[in-house]
Parts: sequence; structure tokens; C-alpha cells
Amino acid sequence: MDTKELLKKVRKIEIKTRRLSDHIFSGEYHSSFKGRGMTFSEVRQYQFGDDIRSIDWNVTARYNEPYVKVFEEERELTMMLVVDISGSESFGTQQQFKKDILTEISATLAFSAIQNNDKVGLLLFSDKIELFIPPKKGKTHVLRIIRELIEFEPESRKTDLTFALKYLSNVMKKKAIVFILSDFVDQGYDNALKIVAKKHDVTGIRVYDKLEEDIPKLGMVPVKDAESGEIVLVNTNSKKVRLNYRAYYLKMVDYFEEAFTKSGSGIIHTRIDESYVKKLLGYFKRRG
Repeated sequence: MDTKELLKKVRKIEIKTRRLSDHIFSGEYHSSFKGRGMTFSEVRQYQFGDDIRSIDWNVTARYNEPYVKVFEEERELTMMLVVDISGSESFGTQQQFKKDILTEISATLAFSAIQNNDKVGLLLFSDKIELFIPPKKGKTHVLRIIRELIEFEPESRKTDLTFALKYLSNVMKKKAIVFILSDFVDQGYDNALKIVAKKHDVTGIRVYDKLEEDIPKLGMVPVKDAESGEIVLVNTNSKKVRLNYRAYYLKMVDYFEEAFTKSGSGIIHTRIDESYVKKLLGYFKRRG
């Protein structure tokens, strides 16, 4: 992709997602995710009704009249976008691929964060860490994140969420809001997720295509595994084949839901032909 085309794509996503974050999500995001705690703001004279436990005894003794400490919520947060860029994200039967929706959702969340003066970071993963951008503030930084989401070419097409979660635990020492965006066609990550969720506020956003839920009857079809590259002939007319595929798909979905629920993390499902706007807004409202 040449520079002119890339900038055009970045600008298109910026216009769409910034409008969403400015007008829809910024207030919901602010109320859904709390600050790290209460931080000292100032001292002022005691007023009737103030909690006596907030009296600053040193200042009170100095001025010979009661003063209280005033605290406010420490609003500044850090958001980490953990995005799956394995081969299966380049799948889609509508006008868009899963990776396109992952990019739009990530951009919307990132703009919502900088509206609140929060930091945003990015971790792109396959079965390895493909790219890590440390959290920073500002529009220029968010535009870099969008560029990487559009343009970055992974070295591997496979998936290993466990590896990504372990890496996240090592690099993010302070509490962060973590959004994990993937189709979650993976298993065995529940223990790593529990460790991350103990420290961070985690939400899994599962993006999928309707064709992944059920195989239509199309006869003998060559099917390419997006992650291994292997091509096999599949008899889609076979009821057994379709049922086995359906069972495998539901197993992945059940594992995702169980792992995230047990770790105390949030869950969002969004199909690529559905409105992710409604899904995000509903999730923020429930949290708020």
C-alpha cells in the first residue's frame, strides 16, 4: 500500500470513528471506567457536614481552626488495545473482513480514551508479539495506532492468546483498561487471562462472520485454513460434516465466554454485518 492510499484510509477511519467517539462514546466511556483511586486535591476550611475523618490535623493546629483534606477521583487512565492479527482475521463474507471491524472498533475506543486525556497503547499478536506500542496521549499517537492496524503485516498467521497475555502481564505494571479484540479461535488461555484480570480491567470483544456459525450446503468445496495455509476438500453436503463443524465452533464460543466470565472480565460479541456501535454503547451503559 503506497503512502497516499494509506493516508486516505487512515483519514476515512478517523472521520468515522472520531465522530462516534465524540458524540456517542466519550461520556459513556468516562462513566464506565473509573480512575485508579482518590488523589489529594487541596485543603479548605471545615464546613458543617464534613467528615471529621478528613480533618488535616497539621494544618488545623497551624491555623488554630479546623481544615479538611479534599480528594478527587484520579481520572487519568491507560487503555491497552490487544489486537489479534493472525490469518483468521482476514476472513469475511460481507463487504468487510474481520480485521476491518477490529480496526474500526480499536480506533473508536482509542479516540474515546484521548477525549478523556487518557493514554492508549497497542499490542498486535499472532502466535508471537508482532508489535508493541507503549501507551501515550494525543491524536498523533492514535493516528499512528490506526496506521499500524491498517498496514502492519504479521510474520505469523497462527494464534496464541496465552503468549500475548503473558507478555501483557510483564510489560503493564500499573492497572489498565484492556480490550482484547479477536475471533477467539483459540483455547488454553484461561489461566493467563485470570492473572491479567486480577490486575487490569479486561474486556473481550469477539468479532465473527455469520458464515463461521454454520457451513452452507455448497457441495465439494476447497477450504483454505487461514492460519496454516493448508487447502482441503470439504463435502458441505454432508450433514455430519456440518454438525461437526458447528460443534467445534460452539466449543470455541463457549470456551471464550466461560474463560472471560470466570476471570471477572467483560464480554462483547459482534458480527461483522451488525452494528458494533450498538454493542459497545450497550456494554458501556450496563457498566455505568
